Amino acid sequence: MNETIAMLRPDGPLLVFGGPYSNLEATAAVLEQGHRLGIPPDRIICTGDVVAYGADASATVQMVRNSGCHVVKGNCEASLATGASDCGCGFPEGSACQQLSRAWFIHADRELDSRDRAWMATLPSRIDIEIGGKRLAVVHGSARSINQFVFASTPAATKAGDLDLTGADGIISGHCGLPYTQVVDGRLWHNSGATGMPANDGTSRVWFSILDLMDDRGISIGHHAIAYDYRTAAAKMRRAALPEVYAEALETGLWPSCDVLPLKEIRERGVAIEAGAVVWRSVQVPPQAPRRKRTISLEHLWPRPDRDNTPQLSDVKFKSPTLTANGERRASIALQRLKTLWINTGTLCNIACRNCYIESSPKNDRLVYISRAEVTAYLDEIARDNLQTEEIGFTGGEPFMNPDIIAILEECLTRGFKVLVLTNAMLPMQRHKEKLLDLHRRFGSLLTVRVSLDHYTAERHEEERGPKTFRPTLSGLTWLSKNGFPISVAGRTMWGEDESVVRVGYANLFSQNEISIAVDDLGCLTLFPEMQPAKDVPEITTACWDILHKSPGDVMCSSSRMVVKRKGSERPTVLACTLLPYDEEFELGHSLKGASGDVPLNHPFCAQFCVLGGASCSGKQ
Repeated sequence: MNETIAMLRPDGPLLVFGGPYSNLEATAAVLEQGHRLGIPPDRIICTGDVVAYGADASATVQMVRNSGCHVVKGNCEASLATGASDCGCGFPEGSACQQLSRAWFIHADRELDSRDRAWMATLPSRIDIEIGGKRLAVVHGSARSINQFVFASTPAATKAGDLDLTGADGIISGHCGLPYTQVVDGRLWHNSGATGMPANDGTSRVWFSILDLMDDRGISIGHHAIAYDYRTAAAKMRRAALPEVYAEALETGLWPSCDVLPLKEIRERGVAIEAGAVVWRSVQVPPQAPRRKRTISLEHLWPRPDRDNTPQLSDVKFKSPTLTANGERRASIALQRLKTLWINTGTLCNIACRNCYIESSPKNDRLVYISRAEVTAYLDEIARDNLQTEEIGFTGGEPFMNPDIIAILEECLTRGFKVLVLTNAMLPMQRHKEKLLDLHRRFGSLLTVRVSLDHYTAERHEEERGPKTFRPTLSGLTWLSKNGFPISVAGRTMWGEDESVVRVGYANLFSQNEISIAVDDLGCLTLFPEMQPAKDVPEITTACWDILHKSPGDVMCSSSRMVVKRKGSERPTVLACTLLPYDEEFELGHSLKGASGDVPLNHPFCAQFCVLGGASCSGKQ
């Protein structure tokens, strides 16, 4: 930002509110609350997006402008001031948010006059506030980008980088619409929430906050909910022919779409937030190792961090391998033939994903590196017993961290197996480029690489895999494609997006990067459901096959097994499932022949991932 940054030095409590969103009634209620509390306009600050979803764009601008309060420019003001074609939120192409925003943007664009736009154009992108000797930077999205969504669950490293950029002791932001207060490495990150739209918590209330200096130089931060005449605001939206779902959101307190929300915030939808106050005392973090090499502390102060709308699994479910909690006969799966043998190369990984199916990380070595000799023994058993296995799959951890991986791949390929390797395509894989090219030249289409790219946007992918993971993965995927490797991509459906929109998003990403993947081919772009061990799911009974119009042969344990080597074990073990490496109930012995028995569907993942989720870890079927 090259503009001069204004500095405010309030001499009393500071009222912060965000996102009036053209909701005149809510905006009036918050400003009236400031008046009632004796807070003058020069101690009131708005974090932007004065205009958005509601019916009263021009009237809300006039009210905020005439109030005399301070306003930071939001992306909506930036777009409307410059005659842009959309609100500039950066919603995914084809998403519900993008489609719905067009209607209100057209309405607002029609309502605003040149004076409104001129005022918007003069708004600053940042205002600094000094309270008790501490400087807080007020921005709309983030210091980096006016339209960046920064949620409570956004990684601490992202927030720390933004704080470093401002040089301030804390940041007050808006844009995401959800209120929270956190401390990152001793520095404040605060969002007052939005005024013009409820906080997706199932109540019609809207939020503002009050910051005040305490006697001990700490800063108290009160998050306040306020009731207002939402019925009138909703009626106006309907009369203006704005999207009905926005009017309903004012009444129900639930957003019409969760397109932009991280998984944690999606799981908090509909759980009422309780008003509360916290105290922040700035802590000077002593100089340490470079940030990329150390842990960044994050303390979540408000709201309650354990809010979750996920139905919890009953303690009586998944206890018996033969009967469900209702006494019905539990479904089990017979091994029809061992089509795919999975090899877990070890749980060590170069990154630690937030929701890794088997908890892989740079420190988790519960499953140790399997050796070429150990893999060869199972390949010999396949040949000896004529098991008709077609494919050998490799998963981890990150397979390319295993020191024997290239030799193992070559052994499998030389024997004529199709080989599928699951990887994040980051540095561990890229260190083997020359050897991979050699394998590709010699064995061609027998070697397929599946890259885990959880989402087509960096924000979603990095929500799961951590900051600065998207570009390296995309780089590795691009290299594989340009060098002609058979490739596929595994994404996730944890955010509840419409699958057609997700596939279009991937198609655009692949096109921009010249990556050759047919996104409509379910084997080339596989979208995996998210698993939650504590989430309530139905138990699968023998009657379910007819009810669901499915066959036991659709479940992957009817055609696959996985080999793992546990830390401290002398020899590898065969498991029924790639997703349950630590559950002793699913251990089937040390040999493939001994692992041919039936597998009871006695785990929540059996329902979530395989039967109801319809997913399979294997390649094209």
